[in-house]
Amino acid sequence: MPQYTLKIRRYDPEEGTPPFWKEYTVDLEGHRSVLDGILAIKDHEDGSLGIRCSCQAAICGSCGVRINGQAKLACNTKLRDAAAEPVRPSQRASIRDVGEITVEPMGNMPVLKDLIVNMDAVHWKKVQRVVPWLLPAGEPPEREYVVPPESMIDVTQSMACIHCGACVSDCLSMEVDPLFIGPAALAKAYRFVGDPRDSQTEERLRDLAEDPHGIYDCTHCFNCIQVCPKGVAPMDQIMRLRRRATRDFKIDDQNNGRRHEHAFTKIIEKKGTLDERKLLQDSFGPFRPQGGVALLRALPTGLRGFARGKITPRKALLHERLEGIENVKRIYEHAENHAEEINLYILGEGEETGAADEQAHPRVDKAPAMGETPEATTAAGATDGEPR
Repeated sequence: MPQYTLKIRRYDPEEGTPPFWKEYTVDLEGHRSVLDGILAIKDHEDGSLGIRCSCQAAICGSCGVRINGQAKLACNTKLRDAAAEPVRPSQRASIRDVGEITVEPMGNMPVLKDLIVNMDAVHWKKVQRVVPWLLPAGEPPEREYVVPPESMIDVTQSMACIHCGACVSDCLSMEVDPLFIGPAALAKAYRFVGDPRDSQTEERLRDLAEDPHGIYDCTHCFNCIQVCPKGVAPMDQIMRLRRRATRDFKIDDQNNGRRHEHAFTKIIEKKGTLDERKLLQDSFGPFRPQGGVALLRALPTGLRGFARGKITPRKALLHERLEGIENVKRIYEHAENHAEEINLYILGEGEETGAADEQAHPRVDKAPAMGETPEATTAAGATDGEPR
């Protein structure tokens, strides 16, 4: 039977000692999970080891930890796969050797003990911030709200969230700005923004757009998409919130979100490549009082760019147009006139079905357009309205 070395980060605040790493060796088959290894250590070697777990079926999300520096569910990460992961340069200089499995608590949340973090202090607090329940208009019906299944396709991806906190753990924006609402909470927000039963869509979007730590605080690092065990793709939901705010409701927010999007797309349409110099002034609007102040605040950033050679006088004064700009304009025009919201969570990627299978199990090929409710009469299931 193979042996695996688990290097676990230990910490008990009641002891008053700093965190430390401790190695354990487990004799388990490679197909067993990292959680199995941790529980074997707890049962046979060190009963003081703290780990939170429940279903062991990747459904409850309780066993979220960082394995080899990345947030994962311990119950669906195999020992052999974790041991075979290459050592990143940053890990090689610190604590992990080839073949070892490092396990530590999730990031961006306070540690209660060992691998257990305080989800209430960060994750659930931010979920509560987005009002995670439906706000329908008028008196409730006698029995239930009847919703066309087609209109619920838009929110199926965000509904799949199990609130494991993996995206919160590895969110770089939250690491820099702890006040950022965060990927999990914003994905939850889209679950209700996209629900046709909710009557506060514009109010929700305006609130999240005006918040300096809201939808425009995401830096598109893709970490939340990479670590999500259920394919919720929180960053995609944040982008959808932005599209609803800027295109459907044309919300001019104090964070310059809508102006920035408009400036970005227009520069690409005109020049084919991004002119960052013009993007800054067009996003802020130098002739607006707030825009002039924002440009002055951004001046030190530009000066640092000159000092480090990222900006040259030529780049600051001139921006060359891309050859074949006519083709770019045609692509831009086609995209503007043929926008569709494809729900890959429902369809899968590259999935093909035969005619017989399609007839037996018909699929919906695309979600309805933003803000559009198809005419249908079939009832949908109940909402997951109240937070856990």
